[in-house]
Amino acid sequence: MTDLVNVSTRDGIGHIELNRPKAINALNHEMVVAFAEALTAWSDDDSIRAVLVTGAGERGLCAGGDIVAIRNDALAVADRAAGEQTGSARFWWDEYLLNAQIGNYPKPYVAIMDGIVMGGGVGISGHGSVRVVTERTRLAMPEVGIGYIPDVGGTRLLSHAPGGLGIWAALTAIHLSGADAIAVGLADHFVESAKLPDFIDTLVSDGVEAALAAHAGPAPESALTDARRWIDPAFAADSPGEIIERLRAVEGDDAAAATKAADAIAAKSPIALSVTLSSLRQAAADPDLETSLVREFRVSISALTSHDLPEGIRAQVVDKDRSPSWKPATLAEVTADEVAAYFEPLERDLTGFAP
Repeated sequence: MTDLVNVSTRDGIGHIELNRPKAINALNHEMVVAFAEALTAWSDDDSIRAVLVTGAGERGLCAGGDIVAIRNDALAVADRAAGEQTGSARFWWDEYLLNAQIGNYPKPYVAIMDGIVMGGGVGISGHGSVRVVTERTRLAMPEVGIGYIPDVGGTRLLSHAPGGLGIWAALTAIHLSGADAIAVGLADHFVESAKLPDFIDTLVSDGVEAALAAHAGPAPESALTDARRWIDPAFAADSPGEIIERLRAVEGDDAAAATKAADAIAAKSPIALSVTLSSLRQAAADPDLETSLVREFRVSISALTSHDLPEGIRAQVVDKDRSPSWKPATLAEVTADEVAAYFEPLERDLTGFAP
């Protein structure tokens, strides 16, 4: 076990608290392993009625993974075979198995998605059976902004969002409020942050349903309900380039919002956008979460040998110049073969899902 994850039990509730508050509880490999070990131990433990997942500190549940370490691996490998042997590969392997474990967990799994929930944070919450957001929630799958592609089962979650909302969220990398997260299908219940201590106390004393009945309430109205009138037709297009064209053609009251979305997409990695759209479209037809995770593992390993992943991380979090030099530089330069290469089977595809 590790002191970066606090594992405890209280009157039949198994509590997993990510305990890396200075890093907004960003996940590393040892945290993922400890998390999975706790879930495995409680799965067949009749004394445990439900699992509660929270993040330490005031800033959020989880800001994702250690992308600087991923960049270091990306700079050190030259091909996919080498990428399969890296620390990033081992981290993703165990992280994606954890995501599948959460998605198939036999007991109520309550994730408190308060504050920042990004990337890997979505993976440990979005597949749970009881997903609670607050007015402080800021949720995102921001991968395309660093030349990466949504993972942790995010392609499955986003591909099942209503209309074009999932593709919109993935390609713009926009931050969603708690109300927006519910509208997109990434969360279920709204609890005011001030009520979370009482929610948890009731969860412990009386169970999940009682806690929701006593402390959950209507979410604030999400603007996404009305925005679907321009999001749905634009994001039904066959390519990111055509999506941008449709967005720039929106007129009237929706033009400003559509143009903002187009500008956001145009600034992202062209290859990451293209692979992301393909991955989401494939995930929509997947029979289960595991199928999506196998594909995501292939894509993640492929990204390690791309130009854009280390360059995107450099621009966003290392040099912080916010001026990545993408390659290919434009969507028009991205070829079908380049996109297809991300999805090629690996010598050691992801396996090991729990029965």
